[in-house]
Amino acid sequence: MEHQQPEPWIWWKHGVIYHIYPRSFMDSNGDGVGDIQGIISKLNYLSDLGVDGIWLSPVFLSPMVDFGYDVSDYREIDPVYGTMDDFKMLIDKAHGLGIRVISDMILNHTSDQHPWFLESMASKENPKRNWYIWKDGNKSGPPNNWKTTVGGSAWELDETTGQYYCHSFFKEQPDLNWRNPALSEAFFTEVKFWLDIGVDGFRLDVINFIVKDKKFRNNPYFFGIPVFQRHIFTRNRPKSHKIVRELRKLVDQYDNRVIVGEIYTLPPGNSKIAASYLSNGSGMHMAFDFSLIFRHWSARKYYECINDGYRYIPEKGWPCNVLSNHDLFRSIDRFPWRHNKVEKAKVAAALLLTLKGTPFIYYGEEIGMRNAKIKYRDIQDPLGKRFWPFFSGRDKARTPMQWNSGKNTGFTAGNPWLPVNADALKRNVENQEKDKNSILNFYRMLIKIHKSHIALQQGRWVPLIAGQHGILAFARIHNEERIVVVLNFTGRKKRIFLAEHNFGCVLFSTHRKYEEIFYFQNLWIFPFEVSVYKA
Repeated sequence: MEHQQPEPWIWWKHGVIYHIYPRSFMDSNGDGVGDIQGIISKLNYLSDLGVDGIWLSPVFLSPMVDFGYDVSDYREIDPVYGTMDDFKMLIDKAHGLGIRVISDMILNHTSDQHPWFLESMASKENPKRNWYIWKDGNKSGPPNNWKTTVGGSAWELDETTGQYYCHSFFKEQPDLNWRNPALSEAFFTEVKFWLDIGVDGFRLDVINFIVKDKKFRNNPYFFGIPVFQRHIFTRNRPKSHKIVRELRKLVDQYDNRVIVGEIYTLPPGNSKIAASYLSNGSGMHMAFDFSLIFRHWSARKYYECINDGYRYIPEKGWPCNVLSNHDLFRSIDRFPWRHNKVEKAKVAAALLLTLKGTPFIYYGEEIGMRNAKIKYRDIQDPLGKRFWPFFSGRDKARTPMQWNSGKNTGFTAGNPWLPVNADALKRNVENQEKDKNSILNFYRMLIKIHKSHIALQQGRWVPLIAGQHGILAFARIHNEERIVVVLNFTGRKKRIFLAEHNFGCVLFSTHRKYEEIFYFQNLWIFPFEVSVYKA
């Protein structure tokens, strides 16, 4: 095989990124809500963990109908999080520790309190009218059958002008009209504002929603049932790819910046659609499709998901991998993880940190934070309030970070905006730092290994055992360096044969000694074992 010249180290491609939900990470002023100064106070913790970048959910000015995903001013920091000076300080201090800062950016919609929308709804003749999606209704009401992701029609009637505006989410989040060049130009100016301030990139919220069908055609239904709508004409329209490519051109005018898109599709995700937004180097740098999140606990299912995803990544594209986020249940409580939660969490973490692609860690995942039990009176998420008791919302995965065994687990001196998880006195950073076998120290060691071996950063992914009998084994290969990863998804002892490799030296293992040599032709694997070898 031809010797492959290693490419220069790229932080977003070869490093590890940590997702922070700012309301819940660390509160510095005792008001019960996490803030930017709180994040600054924990940068050394993040540096010790070994992350190379942090992605912040929105901190823009917002009425907080959807906790920051309804933006009323893209150039202002919401006072609950701090000031623009605080944000600039965060960038400076993070950069001083070698940590990059990614900001959420919401292109699909604004708040209904954004000045653009207030002008747009003033009259049909307003110059900004066409910055949003307005349409006359028909005899039976709304213009067509489009539905929101949160239930109900995607159309809201404005009594003043007699037209409907489109909203893919809550009615307080009107969708922008990206078919209007004036809107596109104005929004790109907002993006440039943050690039000039020094953010290192953007996570693009529901980026595949941003363009709607020009003809406003009705969406078809799954099995003819109106509740299950196929969003053919409200997502993944061809023009959305063009807009992404234009955004990439803007971002590429700055050094070492990144855009990673959330490609929202119905579970279990769609790797092909997500990869299409990479456009072989001219689209986004990375795209989430969440396929791993929705897989059952099966080595074979995970293998099929990974292998399928890699097939669609274009030559100049790059994968990224994630187990949890702020909209979905935490991975450690994923069904059917009723037993051996910690052991399974370690297997999943090892997979995340050794696969080809950039790993994203959701805050608290590194200590095995679990979904909280939220009572109705404590619900903050509007989805939880709307669909209770059938769905309790997203709050259970957004509870305060568990720092120590003190009051409110060290998150705040005040009353936390969400209740602290019931297991926080036991499961927290302070306790796990003292336990060499904790999930936290497991993450730290694997991140250190990831950063120390070019094969784990840049190497090819070569499957060795494709999930048979509960074992997933693969190699990451870059020139002469070969790293072999063996994961046992089961609670039973297994025997494996790896004909491709003779022996391996242990780099890290839940069950074996460092630097111990093992022969791969006849190797017993312990229940839920994680082992990383240099072959």
